[in-house]
Amino acid sequence: MFENLNLWEIGALLMLALLIFGDRLPKVIGDGLRMLRNLRSMAQNATSDLSRELGTDVKLEDLHPKAFIRKHILSEDEESALRKPLQSLFDDVKQDLNGVKTELNGVRTHLDETAAGIRDATSRKTTAPAEVPRPAQRFDLDAT
Repeated sequence: MFENLNLWEIGALLMLALLIFGDRLPKVIGDGLRMLRNLRSMAQNATSDLSRELGTDVKLEDLHPKAFIRKHILSEDEESALRKPLQSLFDDVKQDLNGVKTELNGVRTHLDETAAGIRDATSRKTTAPAEVPRPAQRFDLDAT
């Protein structure tokens, strides 16, 4: 919980707590610890009640909705039956993406070859470059 705090920051927090709470600091710390113990016991009671109602052993990690459904509602056969159509869809998309990747590599190769040909053609050219026309002026610079 305090792994991101160094020794100076922890010391500053303790000094701040001492300034805020003063003589009542031990009572405040005791109340905080008592509250944590009560919360922990309520969580344990809730998981034990849930385990008793479901008839299986439930841990706090199992209460995540995906894990709960996977462990307590679906059997392995039902889960694999649900995954099977999605797996074939996943394989189809993966195959299509590999085809697109192959086509893009072919386009890249063609563009690289074309760019190399253009570079070779322009480097062999010995004539002077054509004069670039200037854009027409919209207003007269000599007008006052």
